[in-house]
Amino acid sequence: MLNSGRIIAISMILLWPAMPLNAFMDDSKIASTQKEFKNLPTGERIARWAELFVGTPYDPDPLGAYVRKKAIVVDDSMDCMYITFRSTELALTTSPEDAVQIALRLRFKTQGKLTADGTVTNYDDRYQYAMDMIASSKWGKDITQELGPTTQVPPDRGHENVQMLPADEIKNSLDNFRSGDMVFFIKDPTRRVVGEIVGHIGILKREGREVF
Repeated sequence: MLNSGRIIAISMILLWPAMPLNAFMDDSKIASTQKEFKNLPTGERIARWAELFVGTPYDPDPLGAYVRKKAIVVDDSMDCMYITFRSTELALTTSPEDAVQIALRLRFKTQGKLTADGTVTNYDDRYQYAMDMIASSKWGKDITQELGPTTQVPPDRGHENVQMLPADEIKNSLDNFRSGDMVFFIKDPTRRVVGEIVGHIGILKREGREVF
């Protein structure tokens, strides 16, 4: 379980404003940024890492470039799951090397196995689908039902009791959203292609009464 990690499932209808773009970071920049952020609350660190990665080219590979390359770190392109993984891992650690080690625990159902040359040998054991991340409890506590009246989502992929905060309830819950909250956008069941319940993942950042 993450320290202060929180998960929220909401309607796919709501989209958050984009943040300013930033540049790709090498290990030395990552290490200095981890040092800069180390005294911030966990959620704030997660949100700030996610913001720093905004503007990185989108990874169009349906499998994920990091999976295709059998690597933990592929920061030159990102999809929504990878940026959630990476922002959280960097926020919870104090060095790029430690971030890799925690990734081997968090991204996998058991434990990722890394060879001396940095190749992951068991990516079949990864959390491939967002609902599996929620069910694992590794990434945080699901607080969706604590925020207001929810709607049950039609089941798929073995997940039966999935609750979603509908779009018309989100505005009533904004005061309870915090920086670093992981938001899982639930897909319209009629638009599922391969049984996916979650269509997108995001990380919130709060500035006063504004939520991004």
